[in-house]
Amino acid sequence: MEDSILTAVVLPVSLAIIMLGMGMTIVTDDFKRVFLYPKAAFLGLTNQLIILPLIGFTLSIVCGLSPEMAVGIMIIACCPGGATSNLITHVSKGDIALSITLTAITNLITVFTIPIVLSYALVYFANHSSMEAIRLPVVKTIVQIMVITIIPVSIGMVIKKYKNDFALKMERPMRLASTVIFALVVIVIVVANKDSIFIFLRKIGWVVFALNITTMAIGYFSARLFRLNLKQTISITIDSGIQNGALAIVIATSILKHAEMSIPAAVYSLMMFFTSGVLMWHFGRRTTDL
Repeated sequence: MEDSILTAVVLPVSLAIIMLGMGMTIVTDDFKRVFLYPKAAFLGLTNQLIILPLIGFTLSIVCGLSPEMAVGIMIIACCPGGATSNLITHVSKGDIALSITLTAITNLITVFTIPIVLSYALVYFANHSSMEAIRLPVVKTIVQIMVITIIPVSIGMVIKKYKNDFALKMERPMRLASTVIFALVVIVIVVANKDSIFIFLRKIGWVVFALNITTMAIGYFSARLFRLNLKQTISITIDSGIQNGALAIVIATSILKHAEMSIPAAVYSLMMFFTSGVLMWHFGRRTTDL
């Protein structure tokens, strides 16, 4: 009963609060900015929406992960950027406007891409293993994700537009609340799987680390290849690797109803804050843009 309340109510509501806070930092001009930075926006979106899931899929097969862990990797890989990417970009002295734009657009697009990617992943890994096939109704899943992401973000944007002073006043408390809530969500997943968490860490820890490092490296070097400035390069690097772990956990536990699949998301969430901490230290201490 407690698990049912946790996955059906507590986790989705927690995510909705996080997304509400994100919405209070977004304005409609953030979506228009993609036309001001077409090359940077296209590169960032390609890395996160296409390259990241492909790397996750490849690593899952090459490393021989169990079907549950492989699907878990795919869940985190196809999720949008996390709200904290904007804060990390700010501390790293990156292009905050570009980061907000990428976060806003990926959170909109992935409402439709997540069900499609996961449907394929579930079929593929079920067919290549003894895992019981899990049906994922695409339309229903789109609606579920919209309810816990797009609607709260939209409400936050409305508050930002008509009550800007209130939104600015609440920005720091909401960011703090989002961080605390997200940390609690990860802790809940770890505690719920305390008997097997170290086994999972040994099995997928380095795979998750490889996924995070590889995508960030591709983000950095692809931005350099396309001759973007350093601020844009930093934003794309961070947004290529910082994912919405809370959404991934909710999808695994509340939509797919498979708690074990949330383990990669929880581990990835811990890993990405370590790697982003290194980026904040490296880029944040610079005094000039190269």
